[in-house]
Amino acid sequence: MDMNDLVLVSVDDHLVEPPDMFDNHIPAKYADDVPKLVQRADGTDAWVFEGQEATNVGLNAVAGRPPDEYGAEPTKLAEIREGCYDIHERIRDMNANGVAAALNFPSYPQFCGQYFARAKDKDLGLAVLRAYNDWHIDEWCGAYPGRMIPQALPPIWDPELMAAEVRRVAAKGCHAVTFSENPTKLNYPSLHDAHWDPFWKACSDTNTVVNLHIGSSSSVVITSIDAPVDVMVTLQPMSIVQAAADLIWSPMLKKFPDLTFALSEGGIGWVPYFLERIDRVYRMHRAWTHQNFGDKLPSEVFLDRIALCFIDDGFGIRTRDKLNLDMLNWECDYPHSDSTWPVAPETLAIHLDGVPDAEIDKITHQNALRLYSFDMFGQLPKAEVTVGALRAQATDVDLGYRSSERLKKTGTDTVTVMDLARQLPTSS
Repeated sequence: MDMNDLVLVSVDDHLVEPPDMFDNHIPAKYADDVPKLVQRADGTDAWVFEGQEATNVGLNAVAGRPPDEYGAEPTKLAEIREGCYDIHERIRDMNANGVAAALNFPSYPQFCGQYFARAKDKDLGLAVLRAYNDWHIDEWCGAYPGRMIPQALPPIWDPELMAAEVRRVAAKGCHAVTFSENPTKLNYPSLHDAHWDPFWKACSDTNTVVNLHIGSSSSVVITSIDAPVDVMVTLQPMSIVQAAADLIWSPMLKKFPDLTFALSEGGIGWVPYFLERIDRVYRMHRAWTHQNFGDKLPSEVFLDRIALCFIDDGFGIRTRDKLNLDMLNWECDYPHSDSTWPVAPETLAIHLDGVPDAEIDKITHQNALRLYSFDMFGQLPKAEVTVGALRAQATDVDLGYRSSERLKKTGTDTVTVMDLARQLPTSS
């Protein structure tokens, strides 16, 4: 398939929330209590809510920045690309990258809405979370029908409230919810606990995909504080294997046979061996561990129920015969540091060389549209959302680097995990 004929739908992009996001969605009684974006003494921006301060970490929004300015220090809106927080500029950046549609994860509320969950006034926390979801669905996604796949945050502190919110947003056309790949790290029950059953049932009933993004437990895998940051970055995608193991051996896939999960930004190259391993564990140990998958193997259940997502994974594409082609999905990861923007088509095309067109269509858009119940072609003709057609609308988009003197790095010493930790905000 010619690269310009690709239709690209990203199941993992990110947004930086704008300061006016609550204006049209919060009940009047809470209007003065919503999170507010303020400028700190050092000139960086931070969201403040009930005394909590949350900054936007630099690596969350590096699109268009020279690589030697990457880092975890807090930023301000003036230092990041407008497409991170302005929906109109985001669409222009998507056009320049040839991306037809995208699903976006949050920034300052964290992946599971932990920022809102820590509210002392839980009624306020719920009102703010619902307002966030309404802004995301109605404004961020609603501004350009067919271009943004909506996703909701859950009120993670109460499974019944979570179930109600899933049903509420599903009625608005949102069939994706972000959740934690390890809720015990957030001081909640594990994925094996029946505590979450009302939430799982609501997702199952409404055909809502549960997205488990790497880092959604507010933790990262490190070998030591002295390790170079490269170690942490290398392990991040593959570390989701722990969530994969939790999922396959947990009871909810059996209790809720229509429930679907996605391992967001987890990559796919590691999966063939994982499948081999879980089948061997089942054959060797089920007599005493009492696991029972009926007439199926664990690998078959995993491939049927777990959507896999990748950014740049040539080995995974080459071993796709070991996977379920109906559950493979592509990601752009704009505007994060792993993103392939603005050359996503060129990057992906290398791996798709020789892949049959029907398989390409599944991986690049058909699976995503089906899984997230998103009717892109009901809003936009296919001929208007190919890579070539979109880029033709974006010839005036400036794709050059935008440098910031404040963010320029000096020195040549290896950056360690401890160096990174010193730059991260302690309150979030």
